[in-house]
Amino acid sequence: MGLQLGILMVGTVVILWVSRFNILQIRQHGFYRMLAWEAILIAFVNNMPYWFVEPFSFSQLIAWSLLILSLVLILIGVRAFRQEGAIDPQRPDQGLVGIEKTTQLVTSGIFGLIRHPFYASLLFLSWGILFKNITLISILLALLASIFLFITARIEEGENAEYFGEPYREYMKTTKMFIPFVI
Repeated sequence: MGLQLGILMVGTVVILWVSRFNILQIRQHGFYRMLAWEAILIAFVNNMPYWFVEPFSFSQLIAWSLLILSLVLILIGVRAFRQEGAIDPQRPDQGLVGIEKTTQLVTSGIFGLIRHPFYASLLFLSWGILFKNITLISILLALLASIFLFITARIEEGENAEYFGEPYREYMKTTKMFIPFVI
């Protein structure tokens, strides 16, 4: 229990530090991203004791599949942003963190299929954690994280439409939010 509490405390401090410019900015996507991160952290800490229990059970196989998909999405998304996003650390949007400070709209690769591979990654992460130990609390935390990620993406789309203009609005018409051909 001590390890879980320590991870929760350290994780929360890291989330608050990364989100320091967004903590009170409820109209910016970073505020809801922070809440999603915290819900995922709580779910992770809650399900830590079950991470390797019955490793070949159906729920564990689903969990690992979702967690691997989450990792793949984040790696592909980061690579695309670094190659095509023209990241400018000096971009004045204080609420953006690191890799989000792109100055060029990325629409190829994974971004040609979904607009938010990073949030899709977090979505799959939260549901992967849920399948480690399915309880009412785990379900509520996965749903809460999903809701916060949806709100985050919607607000960010407004911010992107303001920054990138009509090209982003056209891009939204040709891609899905999180899952290709679905949503």
